[in-house]
Amino acid sequence: MADILDKLKNITKGKKGGAKSAKPGTINLPNFEQIKTGIQDKINKHPAGREINLVPDIKDEMIKALKLRNFIFFLCIIVASASVAISLIFATIAVGQQAIVDGKSNTIANLSTTINSYSDLGDFLTVKDQLSNLEAISGNKKLLSRTFSVLSALLPTGADYIKISELGINFSGESPTISFDAQANAGNPPYIDYNVLDSFKKSMQYMRYDYGSYVDRKGAEIPAYCIIENGSDGASFYDIEKGAYAYWLIKGEGCNPSYEPKLDEDGEEIYNETDATEGYILEKYDDNDVVRIWRTPQFGEWYKEEEDEDQPYMTIDGDISNVAHFVSNCTTYYGIEDEKNRGITWENKNNDCLLVPDGIEGIRISDSSNGRGATGELVLRFSATITLNPEVFSAANHHLIAVAPLGRRNVTDSYVQIQNMFSERAADCEPGDAACNSSTNGGR
Repeated sequence: MADILDKLKNITKGKKGGAKSAKPGTINLPNFEQIKTGIQDKINKHPAGREINLVPDIKDEMIKALKLRNFIFFLCIIVASASVAISLIFATIAVGQQAIVDGKSNTIANLSTTINSYSDLGDFLTVKDQLSNLEAISGNKKLLSRTFSVLSALLPTGADYIKISELGINFSGESPTISFDAQANAGNPPYIDYNVLDSFKKSMQYMRYDYGSYVDRKGAEIPAYCIIENGSDGASFYDIEKGAYAYWLIKGEGCNPSYEPKLDEDGEEIYNETDATEGYILEKYDDNDVVRIWRTPQFGEWYKEEEDEDQPYMTIDGDISNVAHFVSNCTTYYGIEDEKNRGITWENKNNDCLLVPDGIEGIRISDSSNGRGATGELVLRFSATITLNPEVFSAANHHLIAVAPLGRRNVTDSYVQIQNMFSERAADCEPGDAACNSSTNGGR
């Protein structure tokens, strides 16, 4: 700025630093373009003359905001377009479904007309309803033949015995009942028949039943139809030393649950007898190859301290593996260590499966009197009604047996067994028969 002022002074004074000197009496005007150019050069060279931008961050934020706004608008356009497309798809589906529903409604209407015109519609619906109830009916089916198994356990045998002359069974109530006329005979002194009847009543609280399933050595359940539990005479299989057992038809169709046959090229099963019976000892029974399965655990043979997968194994808690055996739903087995004899005593427990749930109260005795049996022996005639557990007759409980207080068990209804349960009705006492007419002595 000082230089500019100097030039202006020179101009006014007519010095060479400005325009040429004018003649006297004339005014020389300065060259303003040169002045403007000079001034602009000075300003550009001066540091304070440069332009300073004070808002670069605000511009950047504004640019970013504009870009974000444009991006959001773009997304909104895409979402709106997708929503319209989806709405169109759903609308198409709804229209298609409605068309299908309308078609099905017409089909149903036509079928309804056809069915209603069927003359035997009532019979058809009745049969269909009965077929749908077959499973429920099967589950509620009662096995009447178990009556004789129950009686074989209930009735005492031996010197003191009870025989039946008439028998009736009633399933109409919640609990089935067995009613019978019978005669008690005391075959041993003091020949008082009331002792036999009293012992018979008291035994009701100890009566049990047992049921369950047979399994193979891998624990798979064997179908009930593959098991033979009774011989040709109807008696159950029993070994005096080892207990009860059954035969398994291992080669029967569907009788070997753990065996998986190989398939040929056509997808047909190839039965290999060696593979199917591996690990089992085959026996012959009634011309069939069978495997003996013990219902009573073989404690001495099966119990071991350590398990060997190739040998039958039983723990002290009664768990059995690696051998075909019977799995009871009622009876549990366990061992008690005898420290004195350094051995194990095996016990069993069955507290829940009561044959006569009410015990002594479950039997009602009536009409007792003396009489003479078929061979002239003095007997006590009486009538009894026993209320039993309904589970005893349920077809859903397989392999059921009745268990008497002393361990007697029977699952047979063979004639050989039944004929010893029954006898003809005892005769009335003759007027002159003092022993028969006595109410205190059942002697001969």
